[in-house]
Amino acid sequence: MTTHLTPLLPLATSRRRAVVHAGSALALLAGALATAAQAAEVKYMLWDSNQLPAYQQCAADFAKKNPGTTIKITQAGWNDYWTAISTGFVSGTAPDVFTNHLAKYPEFAKNQQLVDLTPYIQKDKVDTQAYAAGLVDVWGRDGRQYGLPKDWDTIGFIVNLAHAKKQGVTLADLQAMTWNPKDGGSFEQLVRKLTVDAKGRNAADPAFDRKSVAVYGYQNPGPGGMMGQTEWSHFAVTNGFRFQDKPWAGKFFYDDPKLAETLDWLAGLPAKGLSAGYESTRSLGSDAMFVGGKAAMVPQGSWMITYFAGNAKFEHAWVPLPKGPNGRRATMFNGLADSIWAGSKVKDEAWKWVKYLASADCQQVVAGHGVVFPAINGMAERAVEAQKKKGVDASAFLAMSKEQTFLAPIADNGSQVDELVKGAIESVLLGRQPASVALKDANAKVNALFR
Repeated sequence: MTTHLTPLLPLATSRRRAVVHAGSALALLAGALATAAQAAEVKYMLWDSNQLPAYQQCAADFAKKNPGTTIKITQAGWNDYWTAISTGFVSGTAPDVFTNHLAKYPEFAKNQQLVDLTPYIQKDKVDTQAYAAGLVDVWGRDGRQYGLPKDWDTIGFIVNLAHAKKQGVTLADLQAMTWNPKDGGSFEQLVRKLTVDAKGRNAADPAFDRKSVAVYGYQNPGPGGMMGQTEWSHFAVTNGFRFQDKPWAGKFFYDDPKLAETLDWLAGLPAKGLSAGYESTRSLGSDAMFVGGKAAMVPQGSWMITYFAGNAKFEHAWVPLPKGPNGRRATMFNGLADSIWAGSKVKDEAWKWVKYLASADCQQVVAGHGVVFPAINGMAERAVEAQKKKGVDASAFLAMSKEQTFLAPIADNGSQVDELVKGAIESVLLGRQPASVALKDANAKVNALFR
């Protein structure tokens, strides 16, 4: 019987191999730990589904440039969005970075829920002059910066051009409108032509039946709260109204007779049959009325370009707002920003993402989608070109940005101010009170909040 013996390695050699294997394992473990330490997930939230594809692309590009950091994006509709943000602050589950709004951030900053970006901006030498004028300043207070600009918007009118042509109203007519609170100017004259009853007679016809309207010439979206961004601010400002002396000023002028007569005029349109009453339209909304062919013209912001392009199945056009009694057009110039939650566990990575969102690399992607106008100078023109390739002329918004622009009102106690003003204007639109009475009472309560 033959026995085969396996030669034994020298003891020193065995130990040496064991040490090598142990060293390799430790090296792999150290590498894994280092990778884990570098890996981070930044949670980002926005409300506009139309913008989601652009920011998903930005997130993918960012991940390639920042290995180990991933961006998890969540989108929710406007009302659900703010509920999620506020609840997240309390529960500790808020996103690390989120799209912020001027009407919301003063309260968040006051409650210390936002990171001051000033040290990060200074450390990385971010060029804040690259953004459209005013967009950086409006997100700062007392030397602290609570957001970096992502986009801006202005207001225009969208018109059912197919319907307008049938009523003898040209695009040139619509682009040259004037307005005043006494007789409505050429704007109201055109609205009368655009308003048609069930028998096809427009509101300029003495036989027009205002109790049987098939298409309303104009539809006001509603009360608009403290900003009235799409609803009434453009009319009121061209009539001489101003919200406050400057941002953060604790005194408002909602009791101004110039605003009162503007709102009384708007509230009087339903009695003339030129628009639907607020009570019958607040659930449906002016946008749905336009898409459904029930309203020929409505005011809206540049952020809605894509929505109407996809849903209005008839020839339509964006036109500038009418010139007011002061001889000028006016629009609210509003800008969104991205903010970092104070409770974030990945603030440094969150800052890198915010900085990237505000960079030319990301905003160029956003411009290419043509959904909104990015904040960096020159990017809005690219967005307009992108829309033009899709058959949409959005130049009216750029034209409005070169007219009289004004910032949204900003103050502490914003939610309370908004509710007080909204309630007062609702009472006017419902015919319960004249604007002078409702606004005088509301303004007194608003200003009492700052005493």
